[in-house]
Amino acid sequence: MNSVVVRTLFSLFVPGGLVVFTTAIIVYLGVLDKSLSALVHIYPYLVAVAGILLGWRFNRSRLIFAIFVLALAERGLLLFSSGAGAASTAVGQTVYNAIGFLLPLNLVFASRVKERGILTFYGIVRLSLILLQVFGIFLICRYQNWGLAALLNYSLSDGHLLSWLPLSLPSLLSFALAFLLLTVGFIRHESVIENGFFWALLSVFLAFAVGKIGPISTIYLSTAGLVLVVSVIETSHSMAFRDELTGIPGRRALEEKLLQMSGNFTVAMLDIDFFKKFNDRHGHEVGDQVLRLVASKLTTISGGGKPFRYGGEEFTIIFAGLNSKASMPHLEKLRRRVEQTRFLIRGSNRSGKRLEKAKGIRGFRKRAKVTISIGVAERNEKYTSPEQVVMAADKALYRAKRAGRNRTST
Repeated sequence: MNSVVVRTLFSLFVPGGLVVFTTAIIVYLGVLDKSLSALVHIYPYLVAVAGILLGWRFNRSRLIFAIFVLALAERGLLLFSSGAGAASTAVGQTVYNAIGFLLPLNLVFASRVKERGILTFYGIVRLSLILLQVFGIFLICRYQNWGLAALLNYSLSDGHLLSWLPLSLPSLLSFALAFLLLTVGFIRHESVIENGFFWALLSVFLAFAVGKIGPISTIYLSTAGLVLVVSVIETSHSMAFRDELTGIPGRRALEEKLLQMSGNFTVAMLDIDFFKKFNDRHGHEVGDQVLRLVASKLTTISGGGKPFRYGGEEFTIIFAGLNSKASMPHLEKLRRRVEQTRFLIRGSNRSGKRLEKAKGIRGFRKRAKVTISIGVAERNEKYTSPEQVVMAADKALYRAKRAGRNRTST
């Protein structure tokens, strides 16, 4: 299977899918039947506290508001719709289907909005919109003669393919739209947060699909919150170890990798030639585009090399188990690939990712040639520690630059 497909599938199922499927298996097997009542009293509060603390600490307002919406939904369902079946009273059925209709849309909205703070104008507006929905449900239940309750409770006819689901038609359509939008969002961005909201939505759907509001629905709704909490933790970890601009591992990841190195290995230090002049001439936005594209070339390095962004316009490649002589052909191939690429500089009105091979596309200004210099060093009797190897590679890089740039030096 293609490595890109494998990586995409892995990023889709981990961590959100793993959490939801584990919960579903535990519920299905009845592992928690004896302790379910005790867990239901603790689990939602643990998730809520963890979500609020993490959201507050990392300024993740989307997490806090999503947790708040899930908590309101869980409490509302237990208060009005618990009992045999989806809902045993007219009010309970209306609350059940109203929450089933609104909750997916709220999750999609939370996944789309930017982080604008919690105790800010935007935060207050979002909180007001959530509370307005609660008031709207109250009015719909209070004034059944308005006809909105009947609309929310409109169900599929018996014999329909999805008639076994206790959800009304508007709720099913809401879930379908939410799944579509979150799937498209994940395909476009492949971010952990998008992943989290997708699996949180699936967990919410399972809470409604069980057809009985009670401990199991609470478990699934709380798991939806847990998925979002895990997603924020995973995102924070990724930000610490992955360079945000280029998408490849950053300096901290490099330091940890070097601590794990043993035996023979080679370190290559790379620098974009005349990057400062290029940046000053064309602007930082264009400079960032070049950094991203050079990084994308580094990810295609052969020989098992692993690229990192060292800082600024400098990058590092580590070859585990290879000496400098064996690494040189792979680095020379990379250097020539960068040299032969003609980067098309985008105008300020363009924001796409690709700069190359885009003739005739509006917004480009001119072609530009970019080259790199490379310094190489290996672990040997002279350079025994990873730090010494990196320093030796850095010195070799400066020798390559003094020798005229666009070359590889040992």
